Amino acid sequence: MAVAGVLVAGGAITYAVAEDGGSQGAPSADSADAGFARDMAVHHQQAVEMSYIVRDRTDDVEVRRLAYDIAQTQANQRGMLIGWLDLWGLPKVSADPPMTWMDMGDAPSAGDGSLMPGMATDNEMKKLEKLNGKQAEIFYLQLMTDHHKGGIHMAEGCVDKCTVGVEKRLAQGMVDAQQSEISLMTGMLKERGAKPRS
Repeated sequence: MAVAGVLVAGGAITYAVAEDGGSQGAPSADSADAGFARDMAVHHQQAVEMSYIVRDRTDDVEVRRLAYDIAQTQANQRGMLIGWLDLWGLPKVSADPPMTWMDMGDAPSAGDGSLMPGMATDNEMKKLEKLNGKQAEIFYLQLMTDHHKGGIHMAEGCVDKCTVGVEKRLAQGMVDAQQSEISLMTGMLKERGAKPRS
C-alpha cells in the first residue's frame, strides 16, 4: 500500500512538472533544472548501491531499515528526475563536467569514480563490499553522511538556481530529509563508538 502511494505521488509530481514547466516551456539542456536532474540522478544511484551493499553485510535491524529507506527514497526520486528529463525532451547525459550548472564544473573531485562532492570512490565502494557487521555499519554511515552533505550542497544549488517550481520543492525536501538523516546517522555512529569523517 505504501509503495502504491509512493508511485501515485511520483506520477503526480511528474504531472505537476509537465504543468509547471509547460507555462514557460521546457528548460534548456544547459539549465540548472536539467543539470540538477542529471547530476542528482547519478548521485542518488550510488546511494542506492551503497544501501543495498550494507543491507547484505549486516544483520543490524536499525542500519538495514535506514539503508532500505534511503534506497527506496532515492530510487524513487531518481526516477522522477530522469522522468522530467524525458518529459522535457532533454538528454540524460552531458558533455559538460558534473556540476557545471552550479559553476563548479572545474571543481576537483576525489577521483577514482567519485564524480561529485560526497560521492564514494571506487576503492571505498570495494572496501564496503568486503566489510561485515559493525565495521560495515560504521563505514556505511560515514560514507552516507559524506554523501548526504554533498547531496545537500547540490540540492541547495537547485533551490537557488532552478526555475521549475516543483523541482525546487523536491530539492528543498531533499535538503530537509538529508539533514535529518545526517543527525540520525551521527547518533548511530556514536552508539557504535565512531563519528563522521568530516
